[in-house]
Amino acid sequence: MMDIPGKACGTCNMCCKVLEIEEIKKPAGPYCPNCNVGAGCAIYATRPTVCRDYECLWKGDRGMSVQMRPDRIGTILMEDEDSEEYRAVCDPEKPFAWRNPLVFKHLVAIAKTGRVVVAKAGLKSWRIRETGEWGPCI
Repeated sequence: MMDIPGKACGTCNMCCKVLEIEEIKKPAGPYCPNCNVGAGCAIYATRPTVCRDYECLWKGDRGMSVQMRPDRIGTILMEDEDSEEYRAVCDPEKPFAWRNPLVFKHLVAIAKTGRVVVAKAGLKSWRIRETGEWGPCI
């Protein structure tokens, strides 16, 4: 991915916290043991393949504002290739971060394109509809 000016990780380590990394048995929620919080990955050169392949949607989307950086909104926005869902994966310490008006407006806009939009926090998940209605996923 080409770097976009103003779209650097900086002190953001949300991917190291909220994502599950099966290769190193890291559950979703706590920081990866290899994460230097606020600084980055201690094993960057030898990080697992899944970490190498991960592309932060915020970093690659010129249209997504600086205010939408994952650590600022408590949510990673991502495409799930397996289910084709658009997901807001929240920091378990902020399970309703997806309800932030800026984030929610973005999620509704994505739902209006016909995409399935799901917000997740731990084992809970909610479907966001194009009308702005939302409810638990079953």
